[in-house]
Amino acid sequence: MTRQSHGIQVLVVEDDLRLADALASGLNSRGFGVSRVSTAAAARDALATVLPDVVLLDLGLPDTDGVELCEEIRASVATSEVGIIMVTARSQERERVLGLRRGADDYVVKPVGLDELSARIEAVLRRRQFAPAPVLTVGPVTIDLATRSVLDGGEPVELRPREFDLLAALMRDPGTVRSRDHLLLQVWHTVWPGGRRTLEVHVSSLRAKLSEPDLIETVRGSGYRFSTRTTPEAGAD
Repeated sequence: MTRQSHGIQVLVVEDDLRLADALASGLNSRGFGVSRVSTAAAARDALATVLPDVVLLDLGLPDTDGVELCEEIRASVATSEVGIIMVTARSQERERVLGLRRGADDYVVKPVGLDELSARIEAVLRRRQFAPAPVLTVGPVTIDLATRSVLDGGEPVELRPREFDLLAALMRDPGTVRSRDHLLLQVWHTVWPGGRRTLEVHVSSLRAKLSEPDLIETVRGSGYRFSTRTTPEAGAD
């Protein structure tokens, strides 16, 4: 994406090519940098390549429901701070509530004027700019997603980037089992042959760096979870 004078980068995820063209042209004319894709798969690739400031997300995508993609973007460590505005023809209140509860920052119904859309983009970014940086604390471990720093029992822990992202993915939902493929998608943005071995190596490395290795639990046949226990139990895997 080419950075424009406006400085705000927008990813349009819309399978109606005529509408996508109109949005891209109109936003470009207002100084936004715009890229556009027509499927959820292409959106994942785009997000893994160049992180935009805001995603304009259609709900009726051909390969994945937009609400599911919204939830995936918000859950991923790499994209959790991206602004999301749902742009859709679904006008029922329950649809709007569902989208907002799944992680969208705003929700507009087609057709939407470009002046209004531009104002909504800027408003979402203002709210996110002044939102408190997310800090997660589970047991003795505290992780700051803004500074990408980790404290264990008050002592700093040096982690490699993938280790940090993996720890954050687990700590966002302590006590919840995350499958191996889910973690690969969140941290590496893809699943590939041999990926599970890569994940195991990173889990082992994380455990070695934490004062309580058993905080990262293996759930046989399912995946991993970050324990909500304050002290490790004997015999934990």
